[in-house]
Amino acid sequence: MRLVWKSLDKMRCFRKRSTIPFLGVLITSLLFFNLYMEDGYVLEAGKRQLMHPSNSERYVHNFRDLTNFSGTLNVTYRYLAGNPLPRKKYLTIGLSSVKRKKGNYLMETIKSIFDQSSYEELKEIVVVVHLADFDLAWCEKLVQDISRKFAHHIIAGRLLVIHAPEEYYPSLDGLKRNYNDPEDRVRFRSKQNVDYAFLLNFCTNLSDFYMMLEDDVLCSRNFLTSLKKVVTSREGSYWVMLEFSKLGYIGKLYQSSDLPRLVHFLLMFYQEMPCDWLLIHFRDLLAQKNVIRFKPSLFQHMGYYSSYKGAENKLKDDDFEEDFIDIPDNPPASLYTNINVFENYDATKAYSSVDEYFWGKPPSTGDFFVIVFHEPSNISKIKILTGTDDRQNDILHHGALEVGEKLVGTKRGRQCSSYITLGEFKNGHIEVKDVDHKIAFDIQCVRIVVTASQKEWLIIRKISLWTT
Repeated sequence: MRLVWKSLDKMRCFRKRSTIPFLGVLITSLLFFNLYMEDGYVLEAGKRQLMHPSNSERYVHNFRDLTNFSGTLNVTYRYLAGNPLPRKKYLTIGLSSVKRKKGNYLMETIKSIFDQSSYEELKEIVVVVHLADFDLAWCEKLVQDISRKFAHHIIAGRLLVIHAPEEYYPSLDGLKRNYNDPEDRVRFRSKQNVDYAFLLNFCTNLSDFYMMLEDDVLCSRNFLTSLKKVVTSREGSYWVMLEFSKLGYIGKLYQSSDLPRLVHFLLMFYQEMPCDWLLIHFRDLLAQKNVIRFKPSLFQHMGYYSSYKGAENKLKDDDFEEDFIDIPDNPPASLYTNINVFENYDATKAYSSVDEYFWGKPPSTGDFFVIVFHEPSNISKIKILTGTDDRQNDILHHGALEVGEKLVGTKRGRQCSSYITLGEFKNGHIEVKDVDHKIAFDIQCVRIVVTASQKEWLIIRKISLWTT
């Protein structure tokens, strides 16, 4: 440990000349030491009444205790409303909120989460609100408003309101002014990083997954059902962060098992850069190099005024859809094709729940693209789109859609021995409904067959299957 800190002392000189390279070395060094340590977090039920914080010397002492890389973050939270249930839920939704100079959207955000969820979905979520403002009178008033409006959700254990005492925070004076940010901006974003760290720490053991939202967000109807289908489709593949909005900290999904490391990461680099930048570095360091973002977006930014100085913030996610999104089920399957694949646009990308596609070189008559289910499936609807807006000629000009049964082994992998044709592609698209009424067997294969050679390349943009 002493050697690590010696090397960091030497790096401080270099930091003045180049902040970004310094941060890269710092992240690598500290994470190498800390990333795989055992992560256990002790949560203590705090006092319900709000108490006045201690002096700044105690803040620094407590903060050093928290970041001693022991693998344990011991914070005494104050429970302002509600108590966690003993049974783990599927999803925790975390909101961190502070007093704004203009506007307050927290109540609308909480209302949107609950109103856009069905009764069955509500059984699987818990919403945790971290009131992270040091104005205790404001916290008390807001808790009273939340308790009146959402009393039944608090009683049901679906809504918790917490507060991390000010004495656990580091000193927010004299921070490094990276990127020439003004001092108050650095203070704001540094505190925000710590706010989120304390919120994540509290939520570590509440559920299987954790969703990060801001406190000024609208939700898509039945967003949990859509989210679960996406998560199911990623089973067996590695991911650190799934994104359900392209804005800021909105709609970022994590596996709860990764939260302890993210907590330490935010606390280690709280004064280096904004939280959304740190989240990208964290994702990269855990070896997810590419963004995995679902479209359409499930969450939309609605706030007009920022929590920083009340500045105008008109950012909108143009991929957001508020009405229910009929997410395909896409049962687990293996995919095969004999079409020459271009670069890394492989077959699995056409079956993915995120924004990616298969791209192959010009196909010939008899070429195929086949989906082989791991288990026979009862399919109700099939929809396949080819081409993209910017490559409208890269469609399947002549093709048929088939479904099959009776798996057999071939030189090209497992495929079905018999097929029935459901229809022909028109303008590169096909959609077949009531498949289960037209087919008397459980389907084991779905196959696209090229019925005439073409000069154009082929993009299969989206394969969507719905089960009964």
